[in-house]
Amino acid sequence: MYPEFKKRNCELLGLSIDSNPSHIAWLNSIYNSTGIKVPFPIISDLDMKISKMYGMIAPNVSNTNTIRAVFIIDPNQIIRTILQYPKTNGRNISEILRIIDALQLTDNENVSTPANWIPGKSTIIPSPSTFDEAIHKSENSSNINCMDWYLCYNKRYNTY
Repeated sequence: MYPEFKKRNCELLGLSIDSNPSHIAWLNSIYNSTGIKVPFPIISDLDMKISKMYGMIAPNVSNTNTIRAVFIIDPNQIIRTILQYPKTNGRNISEILRIIDALQLTDNENVSTPANWIPGKSTIIPSPSTFDEAIHKSENSSNINCMDWYLCYNKRYNTY
């Protein structure tokens, strides 16, 4: 899925409390079993300084048992999303890409994404902050689909 992240102008970085030799063995195992070369760097955090700073050591499990965490950090170095998975469960790459799509859309346009939003579906336009804005919105509703005065979807996308 690496090309999908690149399409979205995203860089990937792995962090592990394992050693560099462990990373080499892991990457070699992936390559030998799948033919895939992991195309992003993996950093060794042996002293767990970074892992502890980001809350990646599972509490009440052990001192060295990490959780599977995904941090989506924007170009301004602000953490926008944190997903934490138990060690027993794999990550959902489609969901991570959906979140990136939603963040990029809402950063570039004055909209919000509703629950279960996927790219191409309707977005929510901001609620009016004054009575005059509410009247204007209702009188100029050709591009929007309002469920109520405060909840309007953008019609330029497919509707729910």
